[in-house]
Amino acid sequence: MTNVVKRTFNRAERVGGQVQRVLASLIQKGVNDPRLAQATITGVTLSRDLRIAKIYVSTPGGAQEKETVLSGFESAKGFIKRALAKELGLRYMPDLKFFYDGSFDYGAQINRVLKSIQTDDEKDNSTADEQ
Repeated sequence: MTNVVKRTFNRAERVGGQVQRVLASLIQKGVNDPRLAQATITGVTLSRDLRIAKIYVSTPGGAQEKETVLSGFESAKGFIKRALAKELGLRYMPDLKFFYDGSFDYGAQINRVLKSIQTDDEKDNSTADEQ
């Protein structure tokens, strides 16, 4: 008999997943702000009492567009809260706080470093083969 470990999801995690799905759909279809056109919702965490939602966003433009995207979300916050309230049906709508997720930028930086190491290594190997 194998031991199966079941992971139980608490309510905050379930609601956070719903918030992320609704927000992603809203960005694609409902928000007309061009600052948010390329934004991606990378994660949502809710406090245990569901009063605060931390929403993590990323953009293909990287950190250069960070302030633009965050200000776009702040200006659309009222619209987003109303749309979320309609979809989620919660007793209290959580306060939305938007944060830039720099993990993709960090991953891209690591990728550039690895590629530069690889090119340097190829140059070193080609001179060794010629000797």
